Amino acid sequence: MSSPSKVDKVLERHSFAKRDKLIPILQEVQAEDGYISKAAALRVAKHLNIPASKVYGVATFYNQFRFKPVGKHHILICRGTACHVKGSAGVLKMCEEVLGITAGDTTRDGLFSIEVVACIGACGLAPVVSINGEFHAKITPDKLRKLVEDIRKTENSNAAK
Repeated sequence: MSSPSKVDKVLERHSFAKRDKLIPILQEVQAEDGYISKAAALRVAKHLNIPASKVYGVATFYNQFRFKPVGKHHILICRGTACHVKGSAGVLKMCEEVLGITAGDTTRDGLFSIEVVACIGACGLAPVVSINGEFHAKITPDKLRKLVEDIRKTENSNAAK
């Protein structure tokens, strides 16, 4: 759940804000917590003196906003035209199978999440995947499987320490 102090700090920075500041406030809340919780959305609505439905309407319209926390290792899979043509559908399918989740979800242990994006902007390197902001070019299902397995091994060895 969202930390009250983080959301309160964001709202304090926008103490005299009106509804025109809704998107920047939501962006800041998400930057602090990684997502927009129900409690945070309700607090933003109250702060701006607007209905909660307005907050949800705006937040669901823009795909930049999330309502669930992402995993420790957030995997972005590009599905833009170049990536699609070069096989990103197979990369996505393998990732979902290996992790046991679908795009938009997070594994139960909180280690991994998958997000599909329309375009990462690296078409010459297609297909492209980003894991925690690190880009992997010309990715194949097998390459991504190995990356996920390596992350799991590292996490397991860190947990054993």
